[in-house]
Amino acid sequence: MKPIIMIPARLASTRLPNKPLADIHGKPMIVHVMERAQESNLGRVVVACAEREIKDAVEKAGGEAVLTDPDLPSGSDRILAALDVADTKKEFDAVINVQGDLPTLDPRLLKTAFDLLQNMEVSIGTLGAVITKDAEKTNPNVVKAVAEIDLAGGQKKGRALYFTRATAPANDGPLLHHIGLYAYKRLALQRFVAAQPGILERREKLEQLRALGLGMRIDIAVADTVPLGVDTPEDLETARQMLQKQ
Repeated sequence: MKPIIMIPARLASTRLPNKPLADIHGKPMIVHVMERAQESNLGRVVVACAEREIKDAVEKAGGEAVLTDPDLPSGSDRILAALDVADTKKEFDAVINVQGDLPTLDPRLLKTAFDLLQNMEVSIGTLGAVITKDAEKTNPNVVKAVAEIDLAGGQKKGRALYFTRATAPANDGPLLHHIGLYAYKRLALQRFVAAQPGILERREKLEQLRALGLGMRIDIAVADTVPLGVDTPEDLETARQMLQKQ
């Protein structure tokens, strides 16, 4: 399959205004994310922007950006809209969705998610990490993936059955923290965006449940760590420390 990496980005953020343009060692955060995606060496990287300021910052850094409707409801809608502009000849049959607030992302994780699409039956590949902190097991902001994976036995990938903010599955055993990085087969992304949000998606506020409700197969690979998502000023400072110039 031939993948394209799409990074959705918008300025609206209640906890960290203008987040994509936040400075990290002289570069906007979105440029750092773009560079991590480029370092994966999987192919073309395009930033799907809601505002021209983001587009200008990306292009100033030598990257490629597509301006999209700021009123689009989700990152998935945004990357499909940008894809239709950036790839009119439909050269790419897989789309890797990298969130625009992951400046410290390990580039190797993109290939880990993409490789799951080699299975003909898989529509979407994503990632998870075993939860090691007890507080995260009951934290509704830490999304859990319920997957057919023998985590205790060291199995590294398998089929995702459900995603939830609750503590699941029940009883003793490891829990899997879902990492919101996705690799879509292009037709699966088109079908997903065209569908209406389902009952469980609205209840859990997790859009991947729409795909499961449509009967799509999502496989999940187990990563060693959870990438830092920058949502607050404190997260931003942590990212700056992690990316401190040598």
